[in-house]
Amino acid sequence: MQKIGEVSDAQLVTAIARYSEVALAEAYRRHGGAVYGLARRVLNSTTEAEDVTQDVFLRLWNQPERFDADRGSLRSFLLAQSHARAVDAIRSLNSRRLREAREAGRTASAAYDMQHEVWDLALADQVSRALAKLPEEERRAIELAYFEGHTYVEVAELLDQAEGTVKSRIRNGMRRMRAALLESGVQGVDA
Repeated sequence: MQKIGEVSDAQLVTAIARYSEVALAEAYRRHGGAVYGLARRVLNSTTEAEDVTQDVFLRLWNQPERFDADRGSLRSFLLAQSHARAVDAIRSLNSRRLREAREAGRTASAAYDMQHEVWDLALADQVSRALAKLPEEERRAIELAYFEGHTYVEVAELLDQAEGTVKSRIRNGMRRMRAALLESGVQGVDA
C-alpha cells in the first residue's frame, strides 16, 4: 500500500470522495498554505482568509467530484476556488457596509425628523394657545386668512366687514400672538 504522502493529487481527491479524512488532511498539507496566502492577499485579513481557506477545503470534502484532473491540477483548482470565495467575501463585506451605512442614515434621518415633528407639535400647541387668547374678531380673521387660506378680500366678505378693518384685526392679532409666543419662550418669531 502506498503512503499518503506519495499519492498523486488525483488519487487524493478519489480518496476524499470515499470520505478519507487522512486524504483531506494531506491535500490541506500540500495546498493549504497557497490557498490561504492567495485569500490573505485578496482580503487583507487573516480572519477572513482563514474562513475562505476553511470554506475551500470544506467544499472539496463535500463536492470532490467538482475537481476534474483533465482540466488542471488540484492546486490550480483550489486556488481558483480560493480567489472566487475571497472576491465573494469582499463583495459581501462591501454590500453589508453599504446596507449598514444606509440604515444608519435612515436612523439618523428618522431621529432628525422625529425631533422636528416634536418641535412642530410643541410649536403648534403654543400657537393654538396664543390664538385662543385673542379677541374673537381678531382670532376669526386670522383663522380664515392663515389656516383656511382665504385672501383679505374673501375674509372681509365672509365676516361682512370692510377690508381695511379685516387687515387691521389680522395685523393686531398677529402682534399679540407674536408677543405671547415670545413670552412663552418660542424663538424666531420676532421678525
